[in-house]
Amino acid sequence: MYTIQTITSVAKGKLFLNAPKSEGIEELLTDSRKISHAETSLFFALKGDRHDGHRYIEGCVEQGVLNFIVSDFKDEWKSLKANFIVVEDTLNALQLLAKHHREQFSIPVIGITGSNGKTIVKEWLYQLMRDDKNIVRSPKSYNSQTGVPLSVWQLSEEHELAIFEAGLSRPGEMVLLEKIIEPTIGIFTNIGSAHDENFDNQNLKVIEKLKLFQSCETLIYCKDYNTIQLEISKVDFLPRKLKFFSWSRKTKADLQIGRVSKTSDETEIQGIWQNRFLKIKIPFTDDASIENAIHCWALMLHLGYKSEVVEERMTLLSPVAMRLELKEGINDCSIINDSYSSDIGSLTIALDFLNQQKQHDKRTVILSDILQSGKNEAALYGEVAQLLAAKNIDRMIGIGSAIARQQNQFSIPKKFYTDTEDFLRSFSPMDFSDETILLKGARVYGFEKISKALQQKAHETVMEINLNALVHNLNYFRSRLKPDVKLMAMVKATSYGSGSFEIANILQFHHVDYLAVAYTDEGVELRKAGITLPIMVMNPEMQSFETMISYKLEPEIYNFRLLNQLAEVLQKHTGGDGFSFPVHIKLDTGMHRLGFEENDINELVIRVKNIRTLKVQSIFTHLAATDESEHDGFTKQQLEKFERMSAQINRAFPYQILRHALNSSGIIRFNEAQFDMVRLGIGMYGFASTWHEQRQLQHVATLRTTISQIKNVPAGETIGYSRTAKLTRDTLVATVAIGYADGINRKLSNGKGSMLINGKLAPIIGNVCMDMCMLDITDVPAKEGDEVIVFGADHPATEMSKTLDTIPYEVLTGISQRVKRVYYQE
Repeated sequence: MYTIQTITSVAKGKLFLNAPKSEGIEELLTDSRKISHAETSLFFALKGDRHDGHRYIEGCVEQGVLNFIVSDFKDEWKSLKANFIVVEDTLNALQLLAKHHREQFSIPVIGITGSNGKTIVKEWLYQLMRDDKNIVRSPKSYNSQTGVPLSVWQLSEEHELAIFEAGLSRPGEMVLLEKIIEPTIGIFTNIGSAHDENFDNQNLKVIEKLKLFQSCETLIYCKDYNTIQLEISKVDFLPRKLKFFSWSRKTKADLQIGRVSKTSDETEIQGIWQNRFLKIKIPFTDDASIENAIHCWALMLHLGYKSEVVEERMTLLSPVAMRLELKEGINDCSIINDSYSSDIGSLTIALDFLNQQKQHDKRTVILSDILQSGKNEAALYGEVAQLLAAKNIDRMIGIGSAIARQQNQFSIPKKFYTDTEDFLRSFSPMDFSDETILLKGARVYGFEKISKALQQKAHETVMEINLNALVHNLNYFRSRLKPDVKLMAMVKATSYGSGSFEIANILQFHHVDYLAVAYTDEGVELRKAGITLPIMVMNPEMQSFETMISYKLEPEIYNFRLLNQLAEVLQKHTGGDGFSFPVHIKLDTGMHRLGFEENDINELVIRVKNIRTLKVQSIFTHLAATDESEHDGFTKQQLEKFERMSAQINRAFPYQILRHALNSSGIIRFNEAQFDMVRLGIGMYGFASTWHEQRQLQHVATLRTTISQIKNVPAGETIGYSRTAKLTRDTLVATVAIGYADGINRKLSNGKGSMLINGKLAPIIGNVCMDMCMLDITDVPAKEGDEVIVFGADHPATEMSKTLDTIPYEVLTGISQRVKRVYYQE
């Protein structure tokens, strides 16, 4: 615990002390939405291209936070009962404090960098050594300029070993992270193409990553990456006394890898170290896992672990859950599955994700014993109890003998079971209804059985929605906006097939300004699920105006008939003082679908001003072809017309009216016409109109199914309805669990469409059926039960849309609601 005075000195700031009786600082905050122990927290008001933590100071004070580090101090804050440390750069202050904290410890610290595998290597090292040492490690993938300081801050007196990962996206970043981590042992996992766009060449990226090891005693790396080997031999900033522990499959190294033998579910890796023949087995067969395991093997050999101990523990390695999954559960529940690990750090992250969910008022946590924490049992579960209370958890279910012994520390409603089987024996679906349930358990407890019991039954086809990718795309488009330009996110048509509430919820969490839906009932569902953002309804109907008023939804008004109908309804609502109903006026500038024409403007202004309870919230138009350069002249004509028409309306009213015209492609191609707000739609879901922009975006949706059956069908036979596919060779046919009732267009039949299996495309053979279709897998290695990618990052929906001569919008929105959506956050 640090005093506010000590932190002021370390951060090189100036202290304004308005809450002298505040307690010492134990927790660092960079996100105002993740406050748990307010009185002992220090909030850093970080600033970025599109965010500013100073905007959330008053809200943090209202939640009980007393201590802040800011760079822009406002006079009105002098009256707040809070302490402020004013610095030049809040991120630099965070890093200085983490660096100071690191200097208080002399334990071994492992620093891991590389293009891929950092998190897996870190988590596997923890699994392999947690029985011997009290280990602190980076939560999840906290490896950024902000994440590393928060990771290092976890260091405390009981820890005997630290494992931190460090990532970078541009030159100059690793030097800063090295000063914070100060690793004594380094691991350079590999080098790949990630962030190549920010470096002139890959050699420069390797040099930047090597700067993590400037104070290391030992560096572990693979000599088979030629660029890494070359730059290690050339750079002059590595310590002269640095010892190298290399491994290789190709050349002489400290650990010489020999035969690698794979079976269906495990891999044996043979090696020679110090003239001794060694081997390990791991329960994985993919090449990435093999490389990650060898890095761990080398580290353990360096630390002096006996080969038989390493061999035994390697067989027990378990998958690392890289994501939190949100699924539909029984009795209108939502299930968050994070059941591969259980420790305080990952529990905090999972609880924050739980608190983002607003669809249910009730929150339940099912938690196993926390293993190998290194803490006194009573102290550990006392901390867990405080955390659950601080995160406003309504009910907890504890599974395991240790947590059961400490049940008196939990003040919320609770139940305890000796193990997972004990819980399942007493399980009743009626005990869970209309709540969000977090499953958080160590792998040995087999919480996948609980997940299966709680999940809504569905067939094997799912559409996975990557919430991280959605946020990445949102932030990319935000980075292209001018300051103070607002953003309206389109969530109509169940968010382009991705799911209405779940997408709206993450957008609300990330502070978009507006949402837009197609119909009133979509907006009502969002309101019922806890969405409080302003919502524009683009296709209102007269019979829904009362509902819109009740649920504070804002209609688009595009003709006089609709305006007159709304005026009649609003006559009933003139009694309330200050009642003002917001509407959005649609102008037709050339799309010729909906909207007021230019010669309607004078009459429109008069009619709107005569409806005293009406407020024009925004004026907007639809552009017909912002994604097609051959129509740029027409787009500019539309924008000029919109400028003229909207200015005429604005002059008639005494208040400022928002204006917006640009869609996703317009944001990129016509950034001079951003006006007051833009509307982000398909771009947020990972689709761009140009190849250059597409490279900047991430795919959000992946449609997956499985192989139900494989048959060897001889030449001359036919496949499917109407016998449209006659085989010209002996063919291996896989039937997969998806059909036109799920949204697979029948025009993809007979070889026009294909799906991805184990990295290879398999064409559709015969006609697509209602619930299934058949694939030719003669040239594809596959077995029953294998995963099939209908579309995703490696097989984009744009390919399917090209085949169908349509657009990705139609492909995404056409996926049936019977296909279960699974949401995940890494």
